[in-house]
Amino acid sequence: MKRVNSFDKYEIQCPIRSILSRIGDKWSVLILFTLQENENIRFKELQRAIPDISQKVLTSTLRILEEDGLVLRKVYAEVPPRVEYKLAERAHSLMPHLNSLIGWAKENMDQILDDRNKVG
Repeated sequence: MKRVNSFDKYEIQCPIRSILSRIGDKWSVLILFTLQENENIRFKELQRAIPDISQKVLTSTLRILEEDGLVLRKVYAEVPPRVEYKLAERAHSLMPHLNSLIGWAKENMDQILDDRNKVG
């Protein structure tokens, strides 16, 4: 009988799958990177910083990142309401890993694009 390891990457409840499904999309990485560059940022400023993201996708992605404790949302009792976002402590510990991935992408982008053109 095969023993099932709870950390098996093929298991639905695997922590790797769970985390990557939440932060592995392009929007989450771009949002986290943008928040790293700005101490506190308002929704519209964040949307302007990532011009090709829709309001709906930005809202839903921010909610997911907030649910996972990666983003903090602060609402000010003003008229009109002001909402600011910033990285949570947990996200600060994630950023060196994302920055490494971003650096790797920058270093290899030209060669990857060349390879894609050869195949396509």
